[in-house]
Amino acid sequence: MSKLPTTLEESIALAQAATIAAIEAGHQRITVEILIPELKSMGLARQFIESFVERGNTLKVLFTDTGAAALAKRDWQDISFKIDDLGNSRSPIEDKIQAEDQLFIAIDPSAVEVAQVEKLCTAAGDRPVILFLPKLEDAAIVGIGYAARQLRDRFLTTLTCAYYIKPLETAAIYRCYPAQWQVWLEADDDYTLLSESPEKPVGDELDAILTPTTPGDNATAVKSPGIFASLGRFLRTLSR
Repeated sequence: MSKLPTTLEESIALAQAATIAAIEAGHQRITVEILIPELKSMGLARQFIESFVERGNTLKVLFTDTGAAALAKRDWQDISFKIDDLGNSRSPIEDKIQAEDQLFIAIDPSAVEVAQVEKLCTAAGDRPVILFLPKLEDAAIVGIGYAARQLRDRFLTTLTCAYYIKPLETAAIYRCYPAQWQVWLEADDDYTLLSESPEKPVGDELDAILTPTTPGDNATAVKSPGIFASLGRFLRTLSR
């Protein structure tokens, strides 16, 4: 039975291990989501990438624009992997992919870049693509009606979530591959596991889990101190 991580370092380590496990299991389009707005994606990305640096120049890290890519090249010293951006109409992503590239990590892609990300995944073929801290939850509503459904059916459903952690007001949604999706409820600085399911709980399903008829109806005896039990202490780890 998995438990919530208690530190940022543990969360990153779990995300790395879950991603490697997903790749080894044959998944090729992988997402890693740590949904805490206070955290900066650049620092988290550098820590996460550490598990893959031994791949050298067969690893390509891609940012959403040339400015972010240039900033990473400036700040990340002594790296062996390649850094680029997701491309644009004048510099298509397809032209940036080379034969020696064996693993791609796209940092912080949003719904705005979903078309570029889809092109990246198509061009990558059977080579793994990791979307680190993607903001694609709104991508299915980009456009109207049929176009949005096409996008969801064609691309978003091909993604496998290796790692996901999101705080709610008094709860957390968590997934660490290959474990199932979990919902944890906060209680007295601990988190109690409420449910596990093969699919991410959303909407009415999530509401039903969080508001059982009788308090504790869905809860199990499994408890974890949790990464959000002391968010202030957790965030201070960023300055170490």
